[in-house]
Amino acid sequence: MLLAWALLLPSLAVAASLQPLTAADVPALLKAPAQGERIIALWALDCAYCEPNLDALDKLQRAHPHAIELIIVATDSIGRREAIEARLHHMGMDAYPARAYAEASPERINFLLDPQWGGETPRVLVIRADGSRLGISGALTPTELQKLL
Repeated sequence: MLLAWALLLPSLAVAASLQPLTAADVPALLKAPAQGERIIALWALDCAYCEPNLDALDKLQRAHPHAIELIIVATDSIGRREAIEARLHHMGMDAYPARAYAEASPERINFLLDPQWGGETPRVLVIRADGSRLGISGALTPTELQKLL
């Protein structure tokens, strides 16, 4: 019985990490951090370039743990919670705050996050302490990764 609970605990920890993202949550997500940068990594389950981007952002955050706050946002519906959590666990991204869209109109959240964004994934939004923002779509190149710092 104890072994069964021990095996269940990691999946419970992952399940607790994915939170819904509604339109009302977006302003707090986009608020400038007190210091450093907040990087919002937007991805989707069916996105071919998303996993390499998330891996690159994970390495960047680990290299600059006090300067970068990484938040992962799935543009998939929170209704796909199990699939999203399983993919994040597979990628080793369990430690980061994770959100998934929880609105009937995902386009609304897309627009609120970045009016210049067409909804393509992967997408990275950088919010700096000074309030400036940067958005990058597509696979991250080494040059683009340097722009994030």
